[in-house]
Amino acid sequence: MSISILPIAAGNPDYRDAGLEFAPDFLIGSATAAYQIEGAVSEDGRGPSIWDTFSHTPGRIVAGDTGDVADDHYHRLESDLDLMASLGLEAYRFSIAWPRIQPLGSGAANQAGLDFYGRLVDGLLARGIRPIATLYHWDLPQALEDAGGWTNRETAYRFAEYAAIVGTALGDRVPTWTTLNEPWCSAYLGYGSGAHAPGRTEPLAALRSVHHLNLAHGLALTALRATVTSEAEFSATLNFHVIRGDHPTSPEAIRRIDALANRSFTGPMLSGAYPADLLEDTAAITDWSFVLPGDLAIIHQPIDFLGVNYYSTATVRMWDGVGSRQNADGHKDVGGSPWPGSEHVEFLMQDGPYTAMGWNIAPDGLEELLVALHEAHPGLPLVITENGAAFDDTVDDGRVDDAERVDYLRRHFTAAHRAIERGVDLRGYLVWSLLDNFEWGYGFSKRFGIVHVDYDTQVRTVKESGRWLARLIARHVIPD
Repeated sequence: MSISILPIAAGNPDYRDAGLEFAPDFLIGSATAAYQIEGAVSEDGRGPSIWDTFSHTPGRIVAGDTGDVADDHYHRLESDLDLMASLGLEAYRFSIAWPRIQPLGSGAANQAGLDFYGRLVDGLLARGIRPIATLYHWDLPQALEDAGGWTNRETAYRFAEYAAIVGTALGDRVPTWTTLNEPWCSAYLGYGSGAHAPGRTEPLAALRSVHHLNLAHGLALTALRATVTSEAEFSATLNFHVIRGDHPTSPEAIRRIDALANRSFTGPMLSGAYPADLLEDTAAITDWSFVLPGDLAIIHQPIDFLGVNYYSTATVRMWDGVGSRQNADGHKDVGGSPWPGSEHVEFLMQDGPYTAMGWNIAPDGLEELLVALHEAHPGLPLVITENGAAFDDTVDDGRVDDAERVDYLRRHFTAAHRAIERGVDLRGYLVWSLLDNFEWGYGFSKRFGIVHVDYDTQVRTVKESGRWLARLIARHVIPD
């Protein structure tokens, strides 16, 4: 599958169509991740994760921020659930913190951790909100990283054991499960570029981690299907790179980045094989002998839908070796490369406007992505599991007038609607993020929420984007 520019559907070229209606069963909600909001990192038996270690390492996080308290969601669960209900959310995607369930990444379950997520799930169901549980959103138990982390094949088997514990505890109530969130980030930013925990900069480690994350996905699906007792849906969530370029060398650059960013996961998960060109591009780093007989059959299992995370596009060409190589790939540059075997690809600055992350705003990229996935994998339903934007929000007289985010969401919901009109089986859209939160390497300096959080007082203030989303949900029509 190659994601490149496709013809767009008819409509306003700026994607500001008005009055578009979504079907009543189209699921609209929001999403968060455990380490970014929960806090309480050393309470009720929770063990340390790689993000605890990483965030407490000087120089890793902007301003030295950590997730120790974050949004204090662990202690504010009921009021946050009421907040979700006040917005009319139809679905809420959350992640379960592995070290809250197994403090050391193996062994018996920590009942207090299971109880917390039990209260969360029960609270959602009581308010008519569909729980969507993600097993892994990057918070690997530190004890497993000490044993090699995702470079160690055994981590995949520990993940399956963890999945079985959670499936047994919550599988009678959770209707939708996701194994992994954005394994690209876990592998390539965690073990390649060093921008994410555990902060390693080893090309071979990144590629080994790709495979062991894929293996963990397959093993976890088997574990969930053996323990979940409800008629649940199972999925994985991938962050896709929509890649562009009009230079004569751009097609080769697009092919290389598409293999690393997209097809290294869709290949084994959806087609049962790693792309041949990926293996060729990385042959100087590894012969992929860590892929053992039977692994691809474990990984390649049916899923009920594919989670799609989208924020921006990328423009690439091959670097000719003259001058400085451009590296505007949208990821924090700390010295390592998230592109093993393709470090000679240039990522060019794109036309604005931009979000506060420096990412270009390109709703047409979302339409392109959804149509390309539909054409590459016909019959596989899709759900937008993350889409949103960071802006520099301020509270003024008790209000947050985030007009830029409202416009961003309106244009991307329009893109989603156009994709549906083109035949894409798109089942839902979850806005990132419900709350302002700990934005990984950027700490608390970037705000993605539709609800503002004052980190000193923990006061929540619904932004205009949150009110806009509530109006959209109430009528299933994109508001003017």
